[in-house]
Amino acid sequence: MRVDGRKNGEIRAVKIIKDYTMHAEGSVLYCQGNTKVICTASVEERVPPHVMGTGGGWVTAEYSMLPRATATRNARDVSKLKLSPRSTEIQRLVARSLRGAVDLKKLGERTVIVDCDVIQADGGTRCASITGGFVALALALKRLQERGIIKENPIKNQVAALSCGVVGDGLMCDLCYEEDSRAETDMNVVMTSSRGFVEIQGTAEGRQMTRREVGLLIDMAERGMQRLFAAQSLALADNPSRTFLLASNNAHKAEEFRRIFEDMGLCLITPGELGVRFEPEETGDSFEQNALIKARAFYELLGLPTVADDSGLCVDALDGAPGVFSARYGGKESDGDRVALLLENMKDKQDRRAHFVCSIACVTDKGEFTVEGRADGSISKAPAGAGGFGYDPVFVPNGQTLTFAQMRKESKDKISHRANALKLFSEKLKENI
Repeated sequence: MRVDGRKNGEIRAVKIIKDYTMHAEGSVLYCQGNTKVICTASVEERVPPHVMGTGGGWVTAEYSMLPRATATRNARDVSKLKLSPRSTEIQRLVARSLRGAVDLKKLGERTVIVDCDVIQADGGTRCASITGGFVALALALKRLQERGIIKENPIKNQVAALSCGVVGDGLMCDLCYEEDSRAETDMNVVMTSSRGFVEIQGTAEGRQMTRREVGLLIDMAERGMQRLFAAQSLALADNPSRTFLLASNNAHKAEEFRRIFEDMGLCLITPGELGVRFEPEETGDSFEQNALIKARAFYELLGLPTVADDSGLCVDALDGAPGVFSARYGGKESDGDRVALLLENMKDKQDRRAHFVCSIACVTDKGEFTVEGRADGSISKAPAGAGGFGYDPVFVPNGQTLTFAQMRKESKDKISHRANALKLFSEKLKENI
């Protein structure tokens, strides 16, 4: 067990307070555990000599630790008449990392300076400066765009950083000072939301690292980074306190769910919109179990109220198959191949009855609930229709003569399994918010 009770792969609590100072174009108080950094982004209408005439801009950073940010007072750099080697190294790292998030051509010939001042240090101050510094930078660039100073936002992707290391016999991420001081291996990983690495700093202080340990530490940092990207995105969102996560990047699902949330004055976002790339393994024996697995996994990872669904086709004559394996039926990769396999398995069957099922799970800090919707029908002899997806071309709902793929979208949405589940979900959600 770690000193603060966290799991080895769990990061510390993150809190971001926007507009922490009144004068800077962008500012935040960034807190990660007991480490606290004030990050301010200032815009100047000039560029360094090496950038002049290129049409592009520049992003740089400065870093300092206030005298009593640590257990004992440190002298200010100015009292030594020079910047300490540690501060120099860190501010260069912060600047490189933040430049990796910006299209400098779109910034125009101007400079953004991000100041990172540590007011309380408990490990990971350079990583906190990068993660918080990005939010301050993004706020400043957003305001330049709102004022018409730049035409489009130069942000290409998010950037964040996380420490990790080997402490005793355990691999841990987001080390606090007590863990960092005992670490035999210390590593800082800087990543973008597009899964690129800006920098990896690793040092073996007590014993050598193995190649396997290096890979495991990077994997651990990458997973922990997902929560940092989510925290950044929420800090930059307009209404983060009423935001839910949909555990899917499927545009069709997102559209259907968003209608419900918007009617309630709630915001719904997808993992892709948060810069999060995470796919929990669906190992449940039912649609409900798989929906809960996804909702719980994303809730644990990001700490956001999460909605997830799982759906599929169940055919009576095939003992409920393809069921929870609908999306990977027979190991086939395309919808067309899966439909062809289903029809092949049904060619001698007289009983054509089938039903679609959609289970929706919701996990919040108040608990969790599930609902299930169903659409009954039968399997046609051959595919028909170009609309829909999955098994829609061979499913004829009861009381209809057309397959789901032949029906107009508005007609299908009134009777589909997902529509029935969404109605129940909407009612249940109102009871739980």
